[in-house]
Amino acid sequence: MKVIINTLIACCLSILAPSLTSNAQTGYHSHNDIINKLDNLAASNPGTCELDVIGKSYSGKDICVLTIGTGKHNNKPGMAIIGGIDGRYPLSREIALGFAEKLLSDQGSEKYKELLNDITFYIIPDASPDASGGLFSDPAYERMVNGNITDNDRDFQNDEDPYEDLNGDGLITLMRVKDPRGDHIADPADERLMKKADLSKGETGSWFVYTEGIDNDKDDKFNEDGPGGVNFNHNFSFEYEEFGKYAGIHAVSESETRAIADFLYDHFNIYSVFSFGPQDNLGKSFKANNRPEGRGGRGSRIIRNIYKEDQLLNELLSEKYHDITAYKGSPGFAREPGNFMEWAYYHYGRYSYSTPGWWYESDNGKRDESSFMEYADNNNYNDVFAEWQEIEHPDFPGEKVEVGGLKPFKMLNPPESILESVVEKNCDFLIEAAGLHPEIELINLRAEKTGKDIARITVNIHNKGVFATSCKHGERSKWNKKIRIEIRSDSDFTLISGKKIYFIDRIPGDGSEEYSWLISGKGNFTISAGAAHTNNATISFNIK
Repeated sequence: MKVIINTLIACCLSILAPSLTSNAQTGYHSHNDIINKLDNLAASNPGTCELDVIGKSYSGKDICVLTIGTGKHNNKPGMAIIGGIDGRYPLSREIALGFAEKLLSDQGSEKYKELLNDITFYIIPDASPDASGGLFSDPAYERMVNGNITDNDRDFQNDEDPYEDLNGDGLITLMRVKDPRGDHIADPADERLMKKADLSKGETGSWFVYTEGIDNDKDDKFNEDGPGGVNFNHNFSFEYEEFGKYAGIHAVSESETRAIADFLYDHFNIYSVFSFGPQDNLGKSFKANNRPEGRGGRGSRIIRNIYKEDQLLNELLSEKYHDITAYKGSPGFAREPGNFMEWAYYHYGRYSYSTPGWWYESDNGKRDESSFMEYADNNNYNDVFAEWQEIEHPDFPGEKVEVGGLKPFKMLNPPESILESVVEKNCDFLIEAAGLHPEIELINLRAEKTGKDIARITVNIHNKGVFATSCKHGERSKWNKKIRIEIRSDSDFTLISGKKIYFIDRIPGDGSEEYSWLISGKGNFTISAGAAHTNNATISFNIK
């Protein structure tokens, strides 16, 4: 009778599971919802934005970029905003989408008009749609990989050991098995949770803990080879891990990573990239070493640390991020091999900033499950834990098996009740950061006669922005266009000293370079300065 009742309950819960999952996260948008919103934004703002499909995920979902700005988009400094790089962070997609909506809804104000005139924004809300879809799958689980069928456990079978929703609640959580040989105990800090027994503290285990599912391939492992197989955020070339778990057969092997990399490399006007995910250098700034490269041995010339010049701006942006969001501390930087954020700096050669967009604040300074549960209890964040439920498990006949634990996505993403305010804070920061963009101006022009038909022309090339025209590391990456400075005239003239065209790598924020020419000739003259990733400034004068 008990088995029949449990079966009926499981069936009812499995029918209700999609609504239970969606009700808990109604503020979050599915991939199709995002595409529909992008379509509507582009259709409603034809003079300001364009929507393009730049690639498809392995399972065929569109990867879209919404380009926002006035005038010629690719002839102005560009700022890329990218969400969905890690499927565990659906908030990242909401921030990117919310930022697009904010730009377009407020474009009538003078501040936003100026930004849209000066900058082009490239917004990619969902870089890895297959992985991001884990929130809306049935059952819902924290998915990190695309749909590329992969033999993750290298047993010559593909996708043969997925998760199973054993208690029918529409979620994949944990499974614990009572066993005196076990290595886990109930966490003394919160007995709802499990932790590894610490022998140094006299703790001895009494449970084994697995992710929820069945050992389908009978290799004594659970859920090690589920659907798909390559993690977007492990598939980039910076410190790519050959044969790494979920890393792909080689760097940038996947359609998703190629789509993003190709788009960025094709747009030389992009000077900065802001992404949202597990890497964080806004909560806490990166620190430069005396030598950015490693010391000694093979690979010591590889740059693994930011330059001091780039650290200064990182510190400023980090301070602004805390001021605007009122967040405290930092969730810490997760240095994952092949991650997107570091690739954008070290290999793409652009300013690159990333943050999860939200994190819970712990009274004890720890960032573990028990401190999160304390935060949730103190803030009436109730829907975070699935109570342990006893089930019958085919792999453990006659043994006590329970399913439960923290619900997926809850620890890394804000609850629906504060989602709108979290998105708003991050959008306000992006607006503030955009206002610091590089901007070249030509000032202090002097034309001095030094003899008959001879004049000395002097001008300062000034970057009045806070961002340098490119990050310091961009000089080394060689994938930034140089700033071109040119003097020209509609009449014949001779340069006695100086060059008609100069090229320079970068101008720091609030920095300037002085150039002068000794000219023989008369007429109207123009000096121009600019690059793909800066504006193009001109100044004109006449020599009589």
